[in-house]
Amino acid sequence: MKTSRIVLYALIAIILWSTAGTAFKLALKDLDFTELLFISSNVAWITLALISFIKGKKVSFKTNHILKSALSGFLNPFLYYLILLKAYSLLPAQIAQPLNYTWPIMLIILSAIFLKHKMLWFDVIAIILSFSGVVVISMMGNSSFNFDENHLLGIVLASGSSIIWASYWIINVKDNRNELEKILLNFAFGALFISVWIIFDGGIPKISKGWLPAVYVGITEMAIAFVFWLTAMKWSNNNSRIGNLVFLSPFLALIFIHLILQEDIFISTFIGLILIVTGILFQNVMANNEKKRTHK
Repeated sequence: MKTSRIVLYALIAIILWSTAGTAFKLALKDLDFTELLFISSNVAWITLALISFIKGKKVSFKTNHILKSALSGFLNPFLYYLILLKAYSLLPAQIAQPLNYTWPIMLIILSAIFLKHKMLWFDVIAIILSFSGVVVISMMGNSSFNFDENHLLGIVLASGSSIIWASYWIINVKDNRNELEKILLNFAFGALFISVWIIFDGGIPKISKGWLPAVYVGITEMAIAFVFWLTAMKWSNNNSRIGNLVFLSPFLALIFIHLILQEDIFISTFIGLILIVTGILFQNVMANNEKKRTHK
């Protein structure tokens, strides 16, 4: 596949992901965060099933595969999006969205704790940089930290969602199945979990204006974007370079948030986001240099 097409696929995924925060907030005007997840996760697995069928991909229903997907689906989309969407219901989109991007740093910490990966000096610097960005963003344009309980809870949840995503990544990387198959079954189980929650919590939400952005989230952010991204990563000769393109997403997201949601972007949000992304990119570059040095 030509490099230009690979980059195009990656950019399509990035643009779709960049619109997610805006779509979340639009849906949450009419839906509860659990209702949003119910609609979007069910739309996502149906979309992924159609894509899998069109591509002629087979799905394995071996017991160990089902158990792995049940665990992964509990983490993502069920638990991850429950926490993230609750955060979006409590915070401005420009605050919730960048706080979620600390997951690569959480991955470093969790890998050191659970996988016994050695934490090097540049990992520590990356963690300090990124978490200083979290602090700056959490100020929400204020010079002090005088938050109400909802804002404080939202900040904790938005940041905490990155721990769930990092945990999901650690489990997922050890699963050698086809990526599309894994994502399909993960979302099918996630949709099952949230469907059970919804049934016992009052039933399926009535059709409203919130359904349209919720369906959009399921089709694009949760399904099509992943397919385009996985295709780009599969055919790329330099996954690291393509992977770094994803950090365009939070900056593009701020543009959509400002233009569509009419949020005035705090300078502290922009500065904090730069600190987070700088910490992550610094760690990526230094880690790649360390690998090259040790393999000489």
